[in-house]
Amino acid sequence: MNTRPLFIPVILGTVRQGRASENVAKFVFEQVKKREGVETEFVDIRELKFPGHDAGEQIKDTSFSQLCERADGLVLVVPEYNHGYPGMLKHVLDSNLKEYIHKAVGICGVSAGGFGATRMIENLLPVMRELGLVTIFWDGNFSGAQKLFDENGAIHDEETYVKRIDKFLGELVWMSKVLRYGRENISL
Repeated sequence: MNTRPLFIPVILGTVRQGRASENVAKFVFEQVKKREGVETEFVDIRELKFPGHDAGEQIKDTSFSQLCERADGLVLVVPEYNHGYPGMLKHVLDSNLKEYIHKAVGICGVSAGGFGATRMIENLLPVMRELGLVTIFWDGNFSGAQKLFDENGAIHDEETYVKRIDKFLGELVWMSKVLRYGRENISL
């Protein structure tokens, strides 16, 4: 088995001001950083510069594409807006295709309400499949996002959320290892 560390970036999938999902993304990023054998990077799509005059691979950002190419898996931290996902995230994700093929993705949904963005995740899953990503079966659900963190960005119920994200990351790491092995050793 390949001993090279897995590369699993965490992508914050909204550009809105005052976004409660930013604290969630930072929390998840810190948990990924603690995983042995995993390297990560924090990607805020607000900092990416994608033009609005075209779409798809015509707007490819070289650094983002290289990050996706290098990735063994991805964590998307995505808020639920009106039962859906942010349009800007879709715009960014659509800029790559081959870079995603046979790579694992885990989705952390963030909502103001009590369902942890379950409806958004249901809407995003077919998009992941179409992009060639392989979704894990465990989601990270963060409900009541405005009240989950204190004024310094520390999560209130750390023990519960660390356990949940540990299970989520365990599945993502396993799937990332299996898919990397497949990409490197099994031809289609």
